[in-house]
Amino acid sequence: MIKIAKKDLFDRIAKYYGLFFSYQTNTYGRLFDKVYNELDLVLYREIIDVGCGTGALCKELYKRGFNVTGLDSSKEMLSVAKDKLKGRAINLIHSDILIDNTLAEKTFDVSITSFVAHGLKKEERNILYRQMERITKHMIIIYDYNEKRSMITNILETLEGGDYFNFIHSVKDELHQHFKNLQVIDLGDHASCYVIRVSY
Repeated sequence: MIKIAKKDLFDRIAKYYGLFFSYQTNTYGRLFDKVYNELDLVLYREIIDVGCGTGALCKELYKRGFNVTGLDSSKEMLSVAKDKLKGRAINLIHSDILIDNTLAEKTFDVSITSFVAHGLKKEERNILYRQMERITKHMIIIYDYNEKRSMITNILETLEGGDYFNFIHSVKDELHQHFKNLQVIDLGDHASCYVIRVSY
């Protein structure tokens, strides 16, 4: 029931969320300027954005030469993404990675998810981690909040009803328990890239 309610929420806010598309693409551009060389992303071609929303990250990945797949459980978010990404060869898939196992194993060189994990309950995050590992050959990137909190984020995340407060205190331990290696790259005041090199 939680997943259905959250999907309905994102369906309702999709057109408003799309208003921030340019801001988001600029933010992702700055992110990749910081980590692109450090993570040797030039070595990889096939990438999936899990929870792609309106497609801002997909656009930035495409601009940098990746073959991009975007996946989201919200039809309305994907509808906005199709409009925003028109004319670009980006594959968009309507699916919930927490319950859908149809993506083939080791399909993508890199899987990335941006500000998705904190909104999931712990058991759902564990499924997300397993699924990303299952479909990924080389690298998993989880771009999300770190333990440094801000008042506005506290308010917004309380309204969203996700697991933000538990996530920021437990994410590193969770990932260490699930994966053999973890690299944390702090970005700005409140976000980090959690990077896992996958054995393949």
